[in-house]
Amino acid sequence: MGKINVTKDCNGIEGLYVIEPSVFGDNRGYFMETYNYNDFAAAGIDCKFVQDNQSASKKGVLRGLHFQINHPQDKLVRVIVGSVFDVAVDLRPGSKTFGKWFGVELTAENKKQFFIPKNFAHGFLVLSDYAEFCYKVTDFYHPNDEGGIMWNDPQVGVEWPMPEGMTAGDLILSDKDKVNWSYAEYLEKRTNR
Repeated sequence: MGKINVTKDCNGIEGLYVIEPSVFGDNRGYFMETYNYNDFAAAGIDCKFVQDNQSASKKGVLRGLHFQINHPQDKLVRVIVGSVFDVAVDLRPGSKTFGKWFGVELTAENKKQFFIPKNFAHGFLVLSDYAEFCYKVTDFYHPNDEGGIMWNDPQVGVEWPMPEGMTAGDLILSDKDKVNWSYAEYLEKRTNR
């Protein structure tokens, strides 16, 4: 190993990892490996990614908190332009940290990556004027398999940092994210499955 520095079990939540790659720079710029199976497997992240995704968003866009119902995905996320606050909420059945969240700032400058295992809700808030967000996943997208929990549900209690000059009322959400379930609704639907 040695090419990546890994912080495990973030906020006491088993399975969450923040990864910092080694960056080799000189007067021309820099080089880094964003993913190397051997290094990640040695750190405990041993999975097969099948799809890469990328999105662009402007300041104040909040996407989430999303999860997959029947086809859960491991995710490896990073930012290549700008800055986001990225959040994972533990929804794993039987987990001792069920309902607990962790957030990390991912930026083009810090080059951190965040590994989120299956059965977590995930979301992010764009802090910079513009951001490009990349993520690898271990299952293909199934459009009828999406669920979501409200970004500001008080039972979950995510402490979102507000982008400079904005308040919670200024945040930009998709129509779908405006009507995500409350955490209580999620628990009820989960029990009735």
